[in-house]
Amino acid sequence: MEMISQNKVFDGWHKQYEHDSAVLNCRMRFAIYLPPKAAQGAEVPVLYWLSGLTCTDENFMQKAGAQRIAAELGIAIVAPDTSPRGDNVADEDRYDLGKGAGFYVNATQEPWSKHYHMYDYVVKELPELIEATFPVSSKKAIAGHSMGGHGALTIALKNPGMFTSVSAFSPITNPINCPWGQTAFTTYLGNDRELWKQHDSCELIAAAGDVRTPALVDQGEADNFLVEQLKPEALEAVVAETGYPLTLRLHSGYDHSYYFISSFIEEHLRFHAENLGA
Repeated sequence: MEMISQNKVFDGWHKQYEHDSAVLNCRMRFAIYLPPKAAQGAEVPVLYWLSGLTCTDENFMQKAGAQRIAAELGIAIVAPDTSPRGDNVADEDRYDLGKGAGFYVNATQEPWSKHYHMYDYVVKELPELIEATFPVSSKKAIAGHSMGGHGALTIALKNPGMFTSVSAFSPITNPINCPWGQTAFTTYLGNDRELWKQHDSCELIAAAGDVRTPALVDQGEADNFLVEQLKPEALEAVVAETGYPLTLRLHSGYDHSYYFISSFIEEHLRFHAENLGA
């Protein structure tokens, strides 16, 4: 593993690293924010942040303004890239497939299955690397935006008990019934819609067992993708039906951008801190 940049911020450190990923079969980059408490030798809990289409590890760390509150609360933040990268990695000449659009699934279809195992990367390989390398505890939460909100919700739902809490901004809540999800799932997973359901938040909530992860979702009502792609009404309906511990908040005037995320990121971090016991 190689550190490629570091910046001091709110008495903690934002650092970028590259490493060889065994599950993705390529070189990967991630960012980590270590709060001041970690520099003093204490083990801190971790919030994993999953970004959306076209993003890298940099979008959240540079635009969300999360470090001030993370420093106060004593929470580390880890932001992986959104897909495998490299000259030999399969790609498409479009923003919603290929590089920057891994959708946090394990691809089963060629040529994608050689590299696109973002689910295993986020659930297994990256946390193991973080916990072996940095002064962090095994306590972790997960959050994300848009495609990353889909990833955070589905990963938490598929692994009850692994994360103390989950939150999302503008998530793709019902990908089996929206164009982004249908395109990605057909490409990466094939035509088996039963397999698709294993990566759909609404389907996973409907089938959830007794171990339920506290969840918070914020959605802007002026989001250009609201009706066609994000479908919060589907999430609202299944939560009402099942009683799943998910709070969905709709915000007038807010769009899909990091202006929205930065407006409410403090509330998300405090939500996770309470569940992490930070």
